[in-house]
Amino acid sequence: MPRATSADYGYLRDLVFDVSQNVLDPSRDYLFDTRLAMLLRNQGMTRVSELVECLRACRNPALERAVAEAMTINETSFFRDSRPFELLRTELLPRLIDARRPVRTLRFWSAACSTGQEAYSLAMLICEHFPLLAGWELRIEGTDICGEVVERARAGRYHRIEMNRGLPASYRVRYFDRIGEDWIIQPEVRKLCNFRQANLCTAHFPFSRASDRFDMIFLRNVMLYFSLETRLTLLANMHRLLIPGGILFLGSSEQPADPSQWTAFIAGGTCYFKPKASGFPTQASGARLDVAGR
Repeated sequence: MPRATSADYGYLRDLVFDVSQNVLDPSRDYLFDTRLAMLLRNQGMTRVSELVECLRACRNPALERAVAEAMTINETSFFRDSRPFELLRTELLPRLIDARRPVRTLRFWSAACSTGQEAYSLAMLICEHFPLLAGWELRIEGTDICGEVVERARAGRYHRIEMNRGLPASYRVRYFDRIGEDWIIQPEVRKLCNFRQANLCTAHFPFSRASDRFDMIFLRNVMLYFSLETRLTLLANMHRLLIPGGILFLGSSEQPADPSQWTAFIAGGTCYFKPKASGFPTQASGARLDVAGR
């Protein structure tokens, strides 16, 4: 079987875009060879050209999704870019708590959650610094297009190398149990988080019910790989899902595709956004938080 041609790589780039809306630059075609290596072995293949021939010959949605997932960037770490989390601790969460005190609910969404470190970082921050939320209705949702990383997030099990990236030593001792070279998140943190596989760029958006409204959404370092049209659609959905006064965090180098719909705030060395004239109800739904005071 000959090596993959430029046409083969072009076919794969189009496939990835159709499934995930990720725009892959031709200069990085070499990534297909490395990131699809395991998929090829699982399919009994040795070359990318075999995979393309198979996909061209017979439509296989499951295999197409597997290709798109393998090409998804899943870079993450605990308390990644610490400034948003510090701002949450000192300013934003106290304000949200005051605003939501009449309904005693808080709901967060880690979109493109990867292996769960972002969601668990938020959960640990709440457990550590806001014991007054005991008894509130609180839920942290995490979604990702890649089923493999969602399963890892649900397991809450991390290798020593992952634990050494951004996680304070005191949090490791307080919120994890060690098993060999791995560390497992403790139940009091795990129960605050719900993870599921979902694609942000399909007609079936992850949250569509009237009660699916969030106080805060993390959409960090995701839109870098999307076209302008995809970013506009995605941000419109995020705008719809944030309740009045809700907060959107993007990556440090990202801006809303339509700035007329958002108000930017700069504080604590970072930036966040609030929707303009969202008009959504203030009550959100979630699972009961039961955190012992520390």
